[in-house]
Amino acid sequence: MFGCCAVPQARAQDLDKPLQNIDDEITAFSFAPDGRIVYSVRRNIKTKKYDLQHDDIWLQDTNGKRRRLLQGDKFTRGDALFSYAVDAFHWSPNGRMILAQLFTTSVVEEGRTEDSSQTLVLEDSGKEIRLGKGESVIKDCYDATWLQDNSTIVYLNEAIKPRQLFSFHYSNIATGPAGPAFEGRTFIDADRIPRTNAAIAVEQDRAQSGPPRLQRLELLAQDDKEIATLDSYAGGLSVSPSGEKVAYFIDREVLEVRNLALPNYFVRLRVGLGVFHWSPDENRIMLKRAVERKSGDLVWINIPVLLAQKNPKEVPILTPTPQPILRGISIREFNISPDGRFLAVVLPGKRNLEVFPLPN
Repeated sequence: MFGCCAVPQARAQDLDKPLQNIDDEITAFSFAPDGRIVYSVRRNIKTKKYDLQHDDIWLQDTNGKRRRLLQGDKFTRGDALFSYAVDAFHWSPNGRMILAQLFTTSVVEEGRTEDSSQTLVLEDSGKEIRLGKGESVIKDCYDATWLQDNSTIVYLNEAIKPRQLFSFHYSNIATGPAGPAFEGRTFIDADRIPRTNAAIAVEQDRAQSGPPRLQRLELLAQDDKEIATLDSYAGGLSVSPSGEKVAYFIDREVLEVRNLALPNYFVRLRVGLGVFHWSPDENRIMLKRAVERKSGDLVWINIPVLLAQKNPKEVPILTPTPQPILRGISIREFNISPDGRFLAVVLPGKRNLEVFPLPN
């Protein structure tokens, strides 16, 4: 029960049948700014020696019409054999371009394979975008996002493997790869501040000897401002829709929620490690009580008023009462639409995508 077994749970909210259902094996999806949904569907390809995965990418319009943007079995790179699954999607601010993060396994020689993370750049028509007239794929790329100019891409590159510390890099549609940002510095995690060219990041020195530090980064100007020194960091960094708050796990049980303008105002909540998204009003988070790529139930967690904390070592840990969603059924992935009206979930097993009105 993730630290809340002494508190009775609220009754699960009943919901009618989904508004939409995409009956395919979904590997990733994302809402566009205008409510469209880009999603990937698992596709298997057999060769004489290997069984490969080459996901298709589809787009569903707001009227429910669907069209395929990428046919996986036709996505090749010379004679090289590789398998890929789509991990995530990121839309450009104008809703016309898509970044598709691919987890790729390549056959480098007989009997030996190599894993990597790459990002494919697409128009919403399905046309591949060649960066600086070069490749349409950014190699060794994690969590790529668009800046507000709808042309510059910022992404993370592994500085210490496997996925311990990262550095920032740029690329651009017109000019291609543009080199590092915040050169010489390393980060554990980062999340963009909505509708800006800034990000909140957790910085740590390359030797991993000092404490993690919460930073505000201006990605174009390459300026930074330290917000707070953290006691610890365990993942899940997420900036609220208004950009006023940030939340992250400090261990496998406790979520810390902090005011970015008044960093000494924060609370700690015992909710259990999981994946979460903010409600539109930022008074709650929706938490899947399981880590990424694992199935768990969905609950609402109320965020109390953030209080000034004089001594970080004596901050009380509160235990909120979770409110179950979707009758407590297990889900694999979920997200809330940008307008705050809809909840989309991927169910375990068959992995179809269902869209509901956002529960109260």
